[in-house]
Amino acid sequence: MTADRLFVPEVLLDGRNVRADWAVLVQDGRIRGLGPRAELTAAHPGVEREDLPRHLLVPGAVNAHSHSFQSLLRGLGDDQPFMEWRTYLYQYLPTLDEEGVYVGALFAFGEMLLRGTTTVCDFFYLHHGDNARALAVARAARELGIRLVLVRGMMDWAVAPPAFRETPALAVENGRALASRLQGEPLCSVIPAPHSPHGASSEMVQAGARLAEEWGTPWHIHVAEAPYEGEATRAQHGLNPLAWMQSLGALDERLRIVHGTWLEDDEIAALGQARGGLIHCPGSNLFLGDGIAPIRKYVAAGVPIALGCDSGSANSRLSIFGEMRLAATLQKGLAGSSGVLGAAEAFRMGTEAGARASGQLVGRLAVGCHADLVAIDLDDLSMQPPHRLLRNVVYSLEPTAISHVFVGGQCVVRNGRLVRVARESILAGVARVTDGWAA
Repeated sequence: MTADRLFVPEVLLDGRNVRADWAVLVQDGRIRGLGPRAELTAAHPGVEREDLPRHLLVPGAVNAHSHSFQSLLRGLGDDQPFMEWRTYLYQYLPTLDEEGVYVGALFAFGEMLLRGTTTVCDFFYLHHGDNARALAVARAARELGIRLVLVRGMMDWAVAPPAFRETPALAVENGRALASRLQGEPLCSVIPAPHSPHGASSEMVQAGARLAEEWGTPWHIHVAEAPYEGEATRAQHGLNPLAWMQSLGALDERLRIVHGTWLEDDEIAALGQARGGLIHCPGSNLFLGDGIAPIRKYVAAGVPIALGCDSGSANSRLSIFGEMRLAATLQKGLAGSSGVLGAAEAFRMGTEAGARASGQLVGRLAVGCHADLVAIDLDDLSMQPPHRLLRNVVYSLEPTAISHVFVGGQCVVRNGRLVRVARESILAGVARVTDGWAA
């Protein structure tokens, strides 16, 4: 049990509402009270305070799709077609040992924290047949203090390197072992993730869906990131990707598809009818030349949408606040209408919608939710003038404005610097692991 703590900003962003002179009461890592500062202070005299003058307090962002180990490839495959970009993935990543994976995770998660992400769903498939490297990712998250959902990849695609592949039976066995090993950890959890319709067999996809039902969690899968996947599934199965998954009985309310850039209209409608969700990665889709997901069609079909950065090599930037702006402005441009996706909706995609994608009580300033908080400097130039703070957060915010970050009520970034792990040690680790790598 930890002592109560009162977070006292100048203003806070409670959903769409900006509240002046409010405070947040935290106990045991959860939000236990939210309301006018004077009332909470009077009701809890003598409670430890975290005073945040000239700061806006917002819920931490949720990065619903990441590959932390790929950040080590940043810059190598840029500006090349996907298959050439993937060459570096296959060349260098299988060589990473546990220490290399740990360094990559420290690097990626540290960057995310500095940019206001407090929960990350890390889609990890570099297994070498066991869980040692996945546990190294969890160790990095634990040391930095970020909330981690280990999205354990399941792949049996013959084209992929052996380091990525498992049989369906081994994937289930290892998945259960990893979930058991991390059970009870306050900041780490596990969900299953067949890689994709082209990277996972029908048996693997069905095994992942069954594991999610067994564990009571969501499950993730890359779907229709680029046109080649639809071409492959039509050639092999005579069906489009999501239609094929539906034929397997794997289109359900636990499903969270990643990308969804090239689905047909009837597939989008079917996802909505199944009450599944989409994880939208606009930055990655643009960076790799994969296209732009038709977000308004998903919204019309009733599909909840969360945001992901993807990896530091498939996007280069790891900021969900940046993805909020990009998601909104892309749809405005496509529709030829500036009102088509507003700041409030984009903000929800990067925060509150992440709860459904991750299976965690995150992304909201609400009683019962994890006390994952970001303090934004109101005097940063990117937050001026303060006519509409929510719009500034989505459209103009720069990382320089992100001052403090708290996960479970514990400070992990203070005054723009990581608290628990020295930046210099991350830099040294990245230099050591990538020494000799070249484009």
